[in-house]
Amino acid sequence: MGGLQLVESPIALRLLSAAPWPRRRLSLATFGHGLLPFRGCNGMICISNARQTHVEVSSTYLYKLTSPKKAKFSTRSTSASIQPMTQDIMEDMHKDYPISGDEIRTRFLNFYASRGHKILPSASLVPDDPTVLLTIAGMLQFKPIFLGKEPRSVPCATTSQRCIRTNDVENVGKTTRHHTFFEMLGNFSFGDYFKKEAIVWAWELTTKEYNLPTERLWISVFKDDDEAFSIWHDEVGVPKERIKRLGEDDNFWTSGITGPCGPCSEIYYDFHPDRGSESADLGDDSRFIEFYNLVFMQYNKKDDGSLEPLNQKNIDTGMGLERMARILQQVPNNYETDLIFPIIQKAANLAMISYTKADDATKTNLKIIGDHMRAVVYLISDAVLPSNIGRGYVVRRLIRRVVRIGRLLGIEGAGEGNPDGAFLPGLAKTVIELSNQIDPDVTGRMPHILEELKREELRFVQTLERGEKLLDQFLASALLNATTNGDRPCLAGKDVFLLYDTYGFPVEITAEVAEERGVSLDMDGFHIEMENQRRQSQAAHSTVKLSVGNEVELAESVPDTEFLGYDMLSANAIIKGLLLNGEPVTKVAEGSDVEIMLDRTPFYAESGGQIGDNGFLHCKGAEDSKDLAVVEVKDVQKSLGNIFVHKGTIKEGKIEVGLEVNAIVDRRLRQRAKVHHTATHLLQAALKNVIGQETSQAGSLVAFDRLRFDFNFHRPLFEHELMKIEELINRWIGDSTLLQTKVMPLLDAKKAGAIAMFGEKYGEQVRVVEVPGVSMELCGGTHVSNTSEIRGFKIISEQGIASGIRRIEAVAGEAFIEYVTARDNSMRHLCSVLKVKAEDVTGRVENILEELRIARNEVSALRTRVAVLKAAALVNKAFIVGTTNIRVVVESMDDTDADSLRNAAEYLVDSLQDPAAVVLGSCPGDGKVSLVAAFTPSVVKMGIHAGKFIGGIAKLCGGGGGGKPNFAQAGGRKPENLSDALEKARVELIAALDGKTS
Repeated sequence: MGGLQLVESPIALRLLSAAPWPRRRLSLATFGHGLLPFRGCNGMICISNARQTHVEVSSTYLYKLTSPKKAKFSTRSTSASIQPMTQDIMEDMHKDYPISGDEIRTRFLNFYASRGHKILPSASLVPDDPTVLLTIAGMLQFKPIFLGKEPRSVPCATTSQRCIRTNDVENVGKTTRHHTFFEMLGNFSFGDYFKKEAIVWAWELTTKEYNLPTERLWISVFKDDDEAFSIWHDEVGVPKERIKRLGEDDNFWTSGITGPCGPCSEIYYDFHPDRGSESADLGDDSRFIEFYNLVFMQYNKKDDGSLEPLNQKNIDTGMGLERMARILQQVPNNYETDLIFPIIQKAANLAMISYTKADDATKTNLKIIGDHMRAVVYLISDAVLPSNIGRGYVVRRLIRRVVRIGRLLGIEGAGEGNPDGAFLPGLAKTVIELSNQIDPDVTGRMPHILEELKREELRFVQTLERGEKLLDQFLASALLNATTNGDRPCLAGKDVFLLYDTYGFPVEITAEVAEERGVSLDMDGFHIEMENQRRQSQAAHSTVKLSVGNEVELAESVPDTEFLGYDMLSANAIIKGLLLNGEPVTKVAEGSDVEIMLDRTPFYAESGGQIGDNGFLHCKGAEDSKDLAVVEVKDVQKSLGNIFVHKGTIKEGKIEVGLEVNAIVDRRLRQRAKVHHTATHLLQAALKNVIGQETSQAGSLVAFDRLRFDFNFHRPLFEHELMKIEELINRWIGDSTLLQTKVMPLLDAKKAGAIAMFGEKYGEQVRVVEVPGVSMELCGGTHVSNTSEIRGFKIISEQGIASGIRRIEAVAGEAFIEYVTARDNSMRHLCSVLKVKAEDVTGRVENILEELRIARNEVSALRTRVAVLKAAALVNKAFIVGTTNIRVVVESMDDTDADSLRNAAEYLVDSLQDPAAVVLGSCPGDGKVSLVAAFTPSVVKMGIHAGKFIGGIAKLCGGGGGGKPNFAQAGGRKPENLSDALEKARVELIAALDGKTS
């Protein structure tokens, strides 16, 4: 019968001793296969298996379960007794809230809707803005309007915007209010109302709609904003002693060095009015929380720092939903509101602990889990998948932080005593249950979200296990280096950071294990690495950058472009604006590259993945048909809202603002784009049909010569899946289906099942392109009228471009014909060269490859035989070093290849016998150098490491390398230095061996 095997693990023991609270359940399976989770509680260890029991021990050891049915214990300082498990750790906590977070959100939106504001949906967490990595503020989606680049569609709006900020991630869980994911309630005015209305409505919302007591509300204003102070005091009635004038750092909002800016005013809630108003500090988090910020965007900051009034004054406000929920629900922090606490409660249940009975450190960890899980669920829902760059890096860091903390809390496998699987999906389900009012689309994406989280967690758990082994290697290396160099052993900062960042090891655990081995940590180096990582995380920026320049001036003088290209490929138009080198001009001469704005155009401007049209602009004279000017259009971009910018070169004559032109699109290239765009829609439909409905678009390119489609999927597609996709698409092409295009309200389109294209912004009215029975998408691109126009479809490649992102490149239409023709010509040539029929090419090539493999093996064997013969002659060149008679060979073997050089070194070591050391070098050709070092066990025990030794020698030859302590290879690119390198090896090896044996 099996039982429990007593084992010791320094890392696991450190985890136990690091437990900051009495009842703690740790998952040690992440640090070594088979180690059981346990709970430290006055000597109590909880073994989690099919039978939950308590085992009382008098010393701290770990136990490995060899059979779950019967347990036997080592008697070394150990006594055991079996007791039933208590139930307090499964306590089901229910909170009664006077008002829900959903109700707070709804009442905010309805309050402003009743005052003429249009309720708009939250924008994606992936912003259509290159200056920020993620959506960090409610105003971000309105940035083009504030800049004057886009006309306002409504005079004022209200939103509940999902936001992500990671610049303060280290404060999450430690303070009452910091989050990575939060909702920002906002009301916005685009030149409609201004300061007075914003202040009066904010006060009315706060005191009447939410019924906050006026005596608990404090106001801050910019120190020079007498107007705001007067409104708050004279019209609203806030006492002067509760209005604080603050400086620029606190109460003057700027978008950057230049651009829109203005004073702001904030409303604070006072948790302790009993402390009085004298010397009150609004920055005291223990007393005040700022919950509503009103920005009065009334100035433009110029390059010289001076302020000029904006023509259109705007209002941008933000109320933190989590902060208001904390106030109204009367809980001690944002985390214990109904917006987050159900996730915390779920995490506590998975860890089999009680939140209410946990100490502060445990509560902090649970809060971090609650916060981060919201962030990762909504990010993945918005097609941000874990990776090592950009937005994906943010997701991966947050996921790994949750996994590491969950394991430290004792969540084993899927949690609640189930050691198998992953626990993140269980937490994510709770987040998704809370998402209906925040983003209803999240529920439909649940299978994809859960699968992605499970895959990332299990991958990271394996990484944690590898991390333990890596720590042992780092410590052994540090001790060896210290012995060699005579220094105090120290673990490099970059290694400490690697364990922390990549393998999830807490620094304090690494420090304690290292201390036991007599190794210190380079904490300065660690902090440098941490700062570098923090800067990467803060690429998400904490401010939204706006600027005002020539673009706004141009937008004021150039009207939006009327697009005619759905129905015609040529049209007369008037030149409304010209740019030369980015500057507005009135005329441009022949030979110049120019940007042209027309009042109307048949040219499609790049958007939705489809590239802009090519073609010509012809400017004709008044009396004859001769062209006064000809412009070749090479690209068309959409800028400044809905202004089409035609980029091209003046081939003949000159052009000027006000002239009439005949705009003609290249018909053949347009057809190629149309074919590839419709084929892209068919490809997405086929992917959903073959690999699952949860897959979604992550980017696209519709070009004249090909199409490219990026999509979310966790593995490469199998060959039969690619064939099935091609078969489906070509069948749909052959069905000769007429496409249907219609314009309808956005909500109606979504209800009808239309798919939104990745990264696109949509207005209230949208264009829907449907291939009946196959595909329906929101799309502003150009498409064929009938699927038969596509003619044929062929996948060129399928590959991964990032973690969880795959890419398909394909051709259709004329590009498909060109591709098939080129492949056919290649096959004809191959048949001619091989003198076989097309159907016999595969067999003939396989035979040639087999013959080649056999020939190469024979050549390799001959080379090895020659190298061994040469090595046999080198045995006589061995010389003796040290008092223990170490036999040493350091020689060149001319042009011997790397594999043969390795075999020669192995032969020499065997022939010379222990103790022996061999270093060989060669120049196999093509400017390459090969080096090898082979040491017997006695030499390795002296502390001489073959990998480190040969790596240093290889540097002299312009290369590097390394390997094991007893055998290593290296290379270089400077064959002329080989003799010097071998001489250096000879001298250093003799010195090292003499020093160890003297």
